[in-house]
Amino acid sequence: MASVAHDTGKSLVAQAVDEVKKHIREAGLRVGDTLPGESYFAEKLGVSRAVMREAFGALAALRLIDVANGRRAKVGALDGSVIADSLEHALSTAQIHVSDVWDVRRTIEMRTAALAARNATPVQAARIVALAEAMGHEDQPHGQTTEDDIDFHLAIAEASGNALFNQIVVSFVPLMRISVPKAWQTRRTQDEKSDILGRHRRLAWAIANRDPEEAERAMAAHFDEAIGSLLR
Repeated sequence: MASVAHDTGKSLVAQAVDEVKKHIREAGLRVGDTLPGESYFAEKLGVSRAVMREAFGALAALRLIDVANGRRAKVGALDGSVIADSLEHALSTAQIHVSDVWDVRRTIEMRTAALAARNATPVQAARIVALAEAMGHEDQPHGQTTEDDIDFHLAIAEASGNALFNQIVVSFVPLMRISVPKAWQTRRTQDEKSDILGRHRRLAWAIANRDPEEAERAMAAHFDEAIGSLLR
């Protein structure tokens, strides 16, 4: 029977967490697969049920497993909200600056735009264009432009076909809900609003027309002109 050590410098809970992750890896489990219960691991590792309960709670907080009342734990899916929590904490404690986030966003989203131009399905490309065309209409309810703008970036990330890029962009959403309205507020004249809307549409059509180079250039210009105005 495997057991956790008591002199590694790690707590029993931390070691139990490592053992559950090891079990997932070595058993070849995939997202949605069911894990053995707490009692199984407690017996196997020679720890108490209380230790395993804490370990399962820690794994659930990290979104590595899904735990529902009355059900066995299941392997969790990749979840950008974990990255989002770390980013918000880093910003609020002045470990990073908002300009650092946008620099990373610009780099990543230039790549997602190029990949989307290569990999988007017709349905995905049509949705990206529809979001760009709908953005900023005068008859939209308050706040809808912000939601359309965020959905636009999320749709491009999803269409990239890279699950990790997709979740990284998802992790930016809480910050986007703050920055996107501010970016739109810097566009005070109709000409300025038309310019940023045009940039979204050029990007959308570059993706729909399967032009990776133009999509990448359009995304870079979008960040440099629209988002960059917040940092100057």
